[in-house]
Amino acid sequence: MIRKLYDWTLSLARHPRALWALAFVAFIESSVFPIPPDVLMIAMIVARPSRAFVIAAVATVASVAGGLAGYAIGYGAFETLGRPVLEFYGKDAYFAEFQARYNEWGAWAVLIAGVTPFPYKVITILSGATALNIWVFMIASLVARAFRFFIVAALLWKFGPPIRDFIEARLGLVFTVLMVLLVGGFIAVRYL
Repeated sequence: MIRKLYDWTLSLARHPRALWALAFVAFIESSVFPIPPDVLMIAMIVARPSRAFVIAAVATVASVAGGLAGYAIGYGAFETLGRPVLEFYGKDAYFAEFQARYNEWGAWAVLIAGVTPFPYKVITILSGATALNIWVFMIASLVARAFRFFIVAALLWKFGPPIRDFIEARLGLVFTVLMVLLVGGFIAVRYL
């Protein structure tokens, strides 16, 4: 199933309205779709490197908009479905404690999920469920998604098709290491 979705997503790069397809994939990936927009972005940029940064901008805007949809799902569905289940099991107090902790570190969670292979959709929905400040959510999402998509675009624009295999195989690892270094740097500055 996932392979078929991957192949379908990749085939959209050849479509005359590929930018609209990218916007659609980036939007739904932020809340429900399992295939990241990077797959489509990479194919589109390799085909037309001169449009690399336009493609990255479209992916960023659509992904953040989709993140808001995920936030709305978490915000609305939690009250109607999640909270009654927690109350039934007597665990609603635990959620309040979790919510307070999550909201304290929520910007970091959004930043990390927006850049790394961790499913961004999980964080968008969780951010809505915990009612993370919407502005914190949006700014963190914009920074993270722009960072991720513009790095991919810049690498492909600069190095072309040879970098494609590297990106597809190791991009998640590279972004994870970058985020560990970034968070580690902030922690070191704060406590040293």
